Amino acid sequence: MLRIYLTGRMTIEAGERLVGSHAFPGQQGRTAFAFLVCERFRPVSRDEVAEVLWGRDLPNGWDSALSSIVSKLRSLLSSVGLKGSKTLVGAGGCYELYLPQTPWVDVEDAADRIHEAEAALRAGDLGGAYGPSAVAHHIARRPFLPGGEGHWLDLRREKLNSILVRALECRAEVYLWNEERALAVEAAREVVNLRPFRESGHRLLMRAHVAEGNAAEALRVYERCRALIARELGAAPSPETKELHREILRG
Repeated sequence: MLRIYLTGRMTIEAGERLVGSHAFPGQQGRTAFAFLVCERFRPVSRDEVAEVLWGRDLPNGWDSALSSIVSKLRSLLSSVGLKGSKTLVGAGGCYELYLPQTPWVDVEDAADRIHEAEAALRAGDLGGAYGPSAVAHHIARRPFLPGGEGHWLDLRREKLNSILVRALECRAEVYLWNEERALAVEAAREVVNLRPFRESGHRLLMRAHVAEGNAAEALRVYERCRALIARELGAAPSPETKELHREILRG
């Protein structure tokens, strides 16, 4: 199976052949490859690729620079046993990446696994959510093309960050089910840090503290949540959050 890692150190793995991040033609080569992988189900114009690499203010000579990057990417693909010119095809002012069979791509697997984990939770199968949520969490916490800048990269990073938050919430639920209470607190706290206005994270943290036998800390979490929403949004917590607060007060 062809395996492509776009998070952390970019890597292409094809059987026993492996190409690491250092083999790509610099940061722009890594960004171009990531873009072509993520958009491989459609042809992308040279202008589109150029905007991802340089923004809207294209430098002089960008056309030849892009051709050079693509040529080097074809050579790199050939080094893992793919036919570069037939894998990365250019025609009509567009590029399209044709990968053999169905490759494994880490960011796509993370998206698949978080859907699987959330479906298991909705079905009440917390054990079934354990493995998929762990995979999604492991992938999504790795940086996407570190060092690169640009609008497309920001969008991809935000999407990966959203998967990370959802995976952490799944992990917190699974940890509570498995009576790993300290881990549940840790996962829920990270959700609150990443998404302070996401009340589901605050509720998870409250429940995790209660599970630990620390109702007082759960009430402090509620108060911080209430104060934040009032100060920043001029609103009150949701009915679900208020109800959980009342349940904790009732003991």
